Amino acid sequence: MTQHMKVLVAEKIAESGVEMLKGHFDVDVSLGLTPEELVAAIPAYDALIVRSATRATREVIEAGVRLKIIGRAGVGVDNVDVQAATERGIIVCNAPTSNIVSAAEHTVALMLAQARSIAQANASMKECKWERSKFTGTEVYEKTLAIFGLGRIGSLVAERARGLGMRLIGFDPYLTEERAQSMGVELFADVNEILPQADFITVHLPKTKETIGMFGAEQFALMKDGVRLVNTARGGIYQMDALREALESGKVASAAIDVFEVEPCTDSPLIGYENVILTPHLGASTAEAQDRAGEQIAEYVSAGLLGKMVPTAVNIAPIAPDVLDQVGPYIEPAEDLGKMVAQMARGGVESIDVLLVGGLADMDTRILRTAVLKGLLTVVGAESVNFVNADYYAEQRGLRVTETNRAETHDFVSMVVVRAVTPEGPVEIGAALVGKKNEPRLVTVLDYDVDLKPARNMAFFLYPDRPGMIGKVGTILGGEGINIGSMQVARKEKGGEALMCLTVDTPLTRELLDRIVTEAEMTTAWSVEL
Repeated sequence: MTQHMKVLVAEKIAESGVEMLKGHFDVDVSLGLTPEELVAAIPAYDALIVRSATRATREVIEAGVRLKIIGRAGVGVDNVDVQAATERGIIVCNAPTSNIVSAAEHTVALMLAQARSIAQANASMKECKWERSKFTGTEVYEKTLAIFGLGRIGSLVAERARGLGMRLIGFDPYLTEERAQSMGVELFADVNEILPQADFITVHLPKTKETIGMFGAEQFALMKDGVRLVNTARGGIYQMDALREALESGKVASAAIDVFEVEPCTDSPLIGYENVILTPHLGASTAEAQDRAGEQIAEYVSAGLLGKMVPTAVNIAPIAPDVLDQVGPYIEPAEDLGKMVAQMARGGVESIDVLLVGGLADMDTRILRTAVLKGLLTVVGAESVNFVNADYYAEQRGLRVTETNRAETHDFVSMVVVRAVTPEGPVEIGAALVGKKNEPRLVTVLDYDVDLKPARNMAFFLYPDRPGMIGKVGTILGGEGINIGSMQVARKEKGGEALMCLTVDTPLTRELLDRIVTEAEMTTAWSVEL
């Protein structure tokens, strides 16, 4: 049957990948199709493979009446209308690990090029100059490298830098101390503690609202004089005006930038700086990475056409209707529990146990386990995480995941409880559905019984049970113009420790949380955003 399935390869991929596909399917390689030609051709194909130039638009996808899967031979899927594909039940996948070695090597190359002024010395020689004394460099041996983001690429950079004899320090709020130690990295929880120590800084962070503009004037002021910077991750992590000022003042000795906020970039404000190396997004531009991308995408497209799991799919896999009827209402609450645990766990999550209680214990609840991981990894920053690839990404991060079924009920017909083990102790949160509308409720938080409707912005406070605490919190928030939507207080015994749960109209900053803890003499606090 597979011989009757047809694959259209619209851009050049590794010949080995094409041959792999030909072992199972009819394959046509048609390069350079115009958008109109692609729309006209796609109705005959079950799969489409692209790189970055070909756009799988909604028009293309809707014309692809036989399409089952679209593969992007590279990391992102910006040129594929994922929403349109999802609506039609078409899997969209990519090859996210194809370039990690190349990106890590390019990072190290840019670091060494700065240390020895390679690009500048080369330009000087080509102007027929001999300026040997001008290009005195610095060794990286025994220098301190700060790595922001210790995922797949950051960990490879650490491995290579360790071989150069560098001292490694790092920041990744979702990495455990144990994992960092295995990499030879001294982990810090506070960015400001790292900056004054680093001789070199490299960032390997996803593009999120927290990371865009992460390094501005305040952060540059804290850096060691003469620090050298690398960015092969995403454009915009360094604030451009602040970086220019730091370069001009000498605070930053040099920088090497491979990624830009808008690409192609031909007018960067850094072009005129002699101590800046700019490369046109070359992180994945090696023959090996390109071949690897072609081979990986061929493997994943084959799996999708054969009805197997596609580990790098970036959209939701179909769920059997009978399973969806039974567990579907719990999917969103389970994902929210994952998000909450990720934000309330301190020191990184070492392992997760998803506990299904009551009626759920007898059902096929794998999708709920995946939903929890999807929520957790979305907060952690895993790019394009979804119900298909969440387990894959959890495995890649070394996260231990278990699922426990328990038939005995609590006060509810069914519950989903997520238990996370962290270096600072366990974090447990549970949810149930109540009423005729199956509305989700948080029913246990940190081992306290509650009844709280989840909201976009929530805050939780642990404190010694004593009079006046509610008033203190309300007064401080009122003074800041923050409205409380609902409040719950739970305790296990009079005069012991109590838990206050709030839903608020706007998120609480870390500074405000710390102020409330200090002024109200509380134990600790968390802010959660869903």
